[in-house]
Amino acid sequence: MTTTTTGRRGFARGLAAGTALVAAPGLVRAQAARELVIVSFAGQLQEPHQWLARRMEQSVPGLRIRLVPSESQDIVASIKAAQGFSPFDAMPNGEPPHLIAQRDGYIKRIEPARLKNYANLIPEFVAKSGGFGVPASYSLIGIAYNEKMLKTPPASWADMWKPEYAGKVGIPRAASNLGLGVLAIVAKIFGGSEDNLEPAWTKLQELKPVIGRSPTQLIQMLEREEIALAPIWNNDAAGSAGKGLPIKFVQPAPGPVAIISFMSEIANTRHSDLVYAWMDGILSAEYQQYAANAPYFFGPTVKGVTIPEAARPYTPSTAEEVARLQTVDWGKIAPVRGQIVERFDRVFAN
Repeated sequence: MTTTTTGRRGFARGLAAGTALVAAPGLVRAQAARELVIVSFAGQLQEPHQWLARRMEQSVPGLRIRLVPSESQDIVASIKAAQGFSPFDAMPNGEPPHLIAQRDGYIKRIEPARLKNYANLIPEFVAKSGGFGVPASYSLIGIAYNEKMLKTPPASWADMWKPEYAGKVGIPRAASNLGLGVLAIVAKIFGGSEDNLEPAWTKLQELKPVIGRSPTQLIQMLEREEIALAPIWNNDAAGSAGKGLPIKFVQPAPGPVAIISFMSEIANTRHSDLVYAWMDGILSAEYQQYAANAPYFFGPTVKGVTIPEAARPYTPSTAEEVARLQTVDWGKIAPVRGQIVERFDRVFAN
């Protein structure tokens, strides 16, 4: 298994050695020197994919798995430009790019009968897939805060507007999925929706926030005590806390925002059987358990996974907590994404 680097962020899971492969007829026969190329994530968050890749390579003679970490448009451009077979075989996408991939036709519809673990998926996550790929994991948008700077931590999304937090709140730029998710949840808690974002624009201007160009910059501002709290990914908050920094994470009422990551077969792959073995591995309880633990904290998408103790501050661990999760109707947000980003940058230019 090898890793090539071209990009940034991500999600993933694992496989009980050989179990998914047994379900794929003929997979272990005549596999000399086959290479499976998987788009993955960068840095530490790629490790669950590495875990799965090692087990598949051990189970399938002659198989080599190459992980290409990227979120860049270069991957999509390469797929679209390919004459014949795709240079990549499978890829993860968060909900907004997953919709674009469906529209543009460079990922394939899922065939559930080819996946023995498909029946274990949480139905609400399957419904968000649109019939393409499998829901592999989810990450949360909640509120991170520097406990050295706050006497009372926030308990709800609306708490960000408390007078005691004035001048101490950071928010992400709307160009990121984090920023778009924040805009949607603020609209909802103040009477709007994905169809009506005006309450969010009004309330965010009232907040007079400090703007972070990226999730990474927001975390850095929290660590440097330039802000006291900010909406952030659970994985990023966990990473800071793991370094011994005074960063805590809140799953605010009425619930944190879940953004699902899907693993999909790329159109024109030459290794469909191996891609399905890979996706079945992603859906195995062993992989999901591995990826849910520290330091990854990916939310499991299959039933029956016990959230490890270390992950419980960052991931829902009960059915009641999962039921509180908020989602975004990206089908309404994605078509106007460019307009939203332009308006955000204009409104918060200063």
